[in-house]
Amino acid sequence: MNSSAVLTVYFDGSCPLCKREIALYRRLPEAVNLAWVDVSLDQALGPALTCQAAMARFHVRHSDGRLVSGAAAFSDLWRCFSGWRWLGVVSARPPLAGLFEVAYQLFLPVRPLLQRSLRRWDRQSDSL
Repeated sequence: MNSSAVLTVYFDGSCPLCKREIALYRRLPEAVNLAWVDVSLDQALGPALTCQAAMARFHVRHSDGRLVSGAAAFSDLWRCFSGWRWLGVVSARPPLAGLFEVAYQLFLPVRPLLQRSLRRWDRQSDSL
């Protein structure tokens, strides 16, 4: 891990949806200031974060050790990127912060279905 990172981003590298989204962020210039941890590789994640929790919900850790999850973690991540900063600021303010969290919680049960669909699509694309 990058000890000078502004933020450590924990992501599920076994999820095709997550991999695509993280790849998008990692192409941004500011991504060099972040540490990227694939939680599917079963490695130590630091205090108060288990692999099971990290696989179930998106997390980021600030350089001061503060752990944030869900929609708030996305808001913190987005504020790291100049082109996304506005979304990070807007999504962190009440009442939108609560609405973003509700939307995130509604997305979580749908995520496995999207993962299966993307895996199927990837297999079909590979066989062409």
